[in-house]
Amino acid sequence: MPWNFGDILDAISPVLPQDAPAFVHGDRRITWGETTKRSNNLARALIERGAKPGDKLAFYMRNRPEYTELLATAYKARLTHVNVNYRYKPDEVFYIFDNSDAQTVVYGSEFRDIIEEIRPRLTKVQTFVEVNDGGDIAPFAERYETLATSGSGEQLDIKRSPDDLLFIYTGGTTGMPKGVMWRHDDLREVQLSALRRLGPVPESLDALVASIKEVGPAGPMIPACPLMHGTGLLTANGNMLSGGCVVTLDNQSLDPHELWAAVDRNKVQQVAIVGDAFAKPMLRALEEAPGKYDLSSIVTIISSGVMWSTEVKRGLLKYMPNAIMTDSFGASEAVGLGSSLMTKDGEIATAKFQIGERCKVFDENDQPVEPGSGTPGFIALGAPIPVGYYKDPEKSARTFKTVRGERYAIPGDWCTVETDGTLTLLGRGSACINTAGEKVYPEEVEEVLKRHPSIEDALVVGLPDEKWGQAVTGVVKLNNGASFDEDALRAHVRAALAGYKTPKRILIGTVPFRAPNGKADYKTVTEFAKRELGAA
Repeated sequence: MPWNFGDILDAISPVLPQDAPAFVHGDRRITWGETTKRSNNLARALIERGAKPGDKLAFYMRNRPEYTELLATAYKARLTHVNVNYRYKPDEVFYIFDNSDAQTVVYGSEFRDIIEEIRPRLTKVQTFVEVNDGGDIAPFAERYETLATSGSGEQLDIKRSPDDLLFIYTGGTTGMPKGVMWRHDDLREVQLSALRRLGPVPESLDALVASIKEVGPAGPMIPACPLMHGTGLLTANGNMLSGGCVVTLDNQSLDPHELWAAVDRNKVQQVAIVGDAFAKPMLRALEEAPGKYDLSSIVTIISSGVMWSTEVKRGLLKYMPNAIMTDSFGASEAVGLGSSLMTKDGEIATAKFQIGERCKVFDENDQPVEPGSGTPGFIALGAPIPVGYYKDPEKSARTFKTVRGERYAIPGDWCTVETDGTLTLLGRGSACINTAGEKVYPEEVEEVLKRHPSIEDALVVGLPDEKWGQAVTGVVKLNNGASFDEDALRAHVRAALAGYKTPKRILIGTVPFRAPNGKADYKTVTEFAKRELGAA
């Protein structure tokens, strides 16, 4: 049957325990009974202020209950979610609002100054709503809490469509951010196709309601990464649509002790992270305080977006031996490319994934890559996939291509296919380094560098070079107390990889390596390396 997220929430809300938490943030709890009424009130208020089906609703805030509650609001009112990176500068924020044609903007009070600065240019925005923990709000805005608590809380009488959209704006690492357009029905089918591998799933609203009545809703989960990015958004969204509880953290940056305390206190079953940038601090916190936290509730830690090393997974499993470390390989444009599951009894090599049934691998001539051939290919995901990029038909045509008569999402990731059908990820093609005619995928070299005992984190970039075209260059962050030996690090890489993949130079980085979502900031690191080495 066709699915709509608003219809799902309307169907499951009456059968959920009304006093069970839907959203938790520190000591604050919003029950399912409360959030059903609050999101209905908010949806009705936004419609009364001119929002029409398909209008864009911009979310400009950090992780907090209002983010996921506003998601429910958007679905019920048939409005399109637009995520805004809260690290953006004013002109970048304006770009997202303007490019998305945002009709309503909901922002955290900490970003009021930026909103005030760009508001004269925001001629398309009709309604501003401020999320404020107390005190005055901007004179041009309405108070979120007033809208949420004003009204009867009754369900909306509205007919929705499986074609209703959700936007995920990409980070803009290869140009300006792009709005990936997902139909509700397609995104729900992606979620269900993953769950079908584990057993039968509810294939209709009636079956979903019956399942919740019989076995109960999903358990609590923590999006440790930002909700403004795909990994946090989609995991939290799936949990909410299963009647679960989304627990968000107070600290503006990752505090692993706060995370583990929240797991213990709320009996969290799932944590969503983005690779080693999150997992390494989490592991260190457990090593600092062994036995302090009860982690027996954890069923899975799921990572997506960057590589997650085997060594760190192994370390975490020592503290939660019954858990599953789930490494999900995908992108905003291609959810569900592949996955790997690691338990205490079964290790999986870093960057090795079980290919999904919707996934194909083609070479540069659009020919299928033969398993075991060693030929690098690009990963292509078949339907269901996004509609395209919002207002960008040219980029849509390049990413969402028709190959051999079928339409695929091709986000630009390269891999090799092993004889058993598994794939080994090489990296994103846009970051590929061409050195003396050889292709070097930075993530492959980075993972080797990070295995050295002195290295906390590493990024690898290509710098302009007269002899090589591009010179492979490593930038590393040292573990506390570790010494730096460039020659030893180069020898460490050379022992594991082909000689041409060995960095010509390795530097100690003094700039941020990663964005808040854990993804590599290659632009900043490349500029740093150029300055340090005097590269053109």
